[in-house]
Amino acid sequence: MEAAQILLMPSAWLALITLVLLEVVLGIDNIVFLSIMTSKLPAHRQPQARVVGLVLAMLARMLLLLGISLLARLTQPLYTLEAGWLHLSITGQSLIILSGGLFLLYKSVTEIHHKIEDVAEVSGAPAKRSSFALIIAQIVMLDIIFSLDSVLTAVGMVSVSDFGAHGALAIMVLAVAVAVAIMLLFSGQVSRFVNQHPSVQMLALSFLILIGVTLIIEAGHLSHLSILGREVSEVPKGYIYFAIAFSLLVEMLNLKLSRKKQQNGKP
Repeated sequence: MEAAQILLMPSAWLALITLVLLEVVLGIDNIVFLSIMTSKLPAHRQPQARVVGLVLAMLARMLLLLGISLLARLTQPLYTLEAGWLHLSITGQSLIILSGGLFLLYKSVTEIHHKIEDVAEVSGAPAKRSSFALIIAQIVMLDIIFSLDSVLTAVGMVSVSDFGAHGALAIMVLAVAVAVAIMLLFSGQVSRFVNQHPSVQMLALSFLILIGVTLIIEAGHLSHLSILGREVSEVPKGYIYFAIAFSLLVEMLNLKLSRKKQQNGKP
């Protein structure tokens, strides 16, 4: 089926809009992580880092879509452990998700420690700056880990029988490109807001800890981890997003109240 014919199909537009929304929603944690990581760079390099990071992340997602057959093989068991009270089937996907969760926990806890202890100010030494390449590498690596679920979900949502193999792939690639363009449009505003409000930055780091723990549980679920006959269940992502949205709402109310007190001259 040709691209022109696919674009005339209402079902193709519906699938495209749905996938764009999915990519944007699942990309919120990427933007938060990107904002915190790029804040380590000099101010004049932060916009460049956001653009390069998101563009490379987009290319990584497209490569994942092109290598969907490899992703399918990652779900096959690599090693199975049966120990009476413990059952575990390790897959390539679960190992990647587990590594991402542990890395996210490490980075988040380290950042919180640095901000609480304020090591640079206490010692009187200048704040350490991370290298541009290291920041970009971490952004891309985390995006690949975050993308595994969204890519597999996208493949399940777009029917090959309706659009053909090339048509379905074109819709998914276009959805990724549009979603990244939207994130590029708002990433600067999100980054400035997060970096200008220490309490929001701490809240964002707490979100990343929550997401890291969720990824570790997700790795156990993908490995069919069963302890004493009870299998680890998947954490419904709706709960995570609701908790994040509710916390952000409370924080926005606190910031608004704080600004109102400052305007009225109250301490």
